[in-house]
Amino acid sequence: MSGQKIVVLGTGGTIAGTSAQAGDNIGYTAAQVGVARLLEAVPGLQAMAGTLLAEQVAQIDSKDMDGEVWRALALRCAHHLTDPEVRGIVITHGTDTLEETAWFLHQVLDARKPVVLTCAMRPATALTPDGPQNLLDAVAVATAPGATGVLTVAAGEVHGARHVQKVHPYRVHAFTSGDVGPLAFVEEGAVRLTQNWPPSLDGKAQIAIEKIANIATWPRVEIVVSHAGATGAVVDVLVRDGVQGLVVACTGNGTIHHALEAALVRAQAAGVKVVRSTRCPLGQVLPKPGDVLADSRGLSPVKARIALMLDLLR
Repeated sequence: MSGQKIVVLGTGGTIAGTSAQAGDNIGYTAAQVGVARLLEAVPGLQAMAGTLLAEQVAQIDSKDMDGEVWRALALRCAHHLTDPEVRGIVITHGTDTLEETAWFLHQVLDARKPVVLTCAMRPATALTPDGPQNLLDAVAVATAPGATGVLTVAAGEVHGARHVQKVHPYRVHAFTSGDVGPLAFVEEGAVRLTQNWPPSLDGKAQIAIEKIANIATWPRVEIVVSHAGATGAVVDVLVRDGVQGLVVACTGNGTIHHALEAALVRAQAAGVKVVRSTRCPLGQVLPKPGDVLADSRGLSPVKARIALMLDLLR
């Protein structure tokens, strides 16, 4: 039986951002406020959470997220998840790469307890900041009966790590799971499920965490985009530079400009792992018999990159 502690791991982001002018929602500096101060500023949070523990893992603008921060975050999550007194984990994060961090954690954690990423589109100094409500909602999800898996919470919606994506650069309601839809809604502190909680990784997680803890160098995987007039020049340069994996954001159902495709086939023949995703915001690549390049099994380009990195680690 899980205990009543909720651990909040801070990584920075807009939710911790400040601006010299109150009400400036775009000219702010991210990652200025420590996670402990963020929590103190939200009325009712402590009462909702029971015992609330804050820990600063990083303090960055999430556009600068990298493998070393992911490693630190994953190891701290794994540590707290094994504590029987911990009921769930909340992570404060920037919006720009939230979907990538969520998918990474989903791939490496045995999240039989909820790991909830939350964020804000407006800085802490905004006239109407969205961070405090998102924090309250994230804690509501972390304490919801039966909650499991790596989840994201923003604007009253709960999304699973596999499908969530940021789809708007400014508005508060910036996240969606596309045609899959939200897992749940948070309404006045109550969680209303529309789908099942995502399953945990079970035995695979310990192997993944051990690999991450001991890795010296992350596999290098880059993303290229197919578009009108695309060439294979960038692929050839990347191969010469030692890239280990390539994800191509394809047009439509995995189609690629012929010049770019020829370069990708050459790269694959040279030992580079190549995966096709689609640049379309909805749906996924449907594989066909005889495909020369593998498909991403429904993952977006950025998530396919993470999956390929982890595959190369294994």
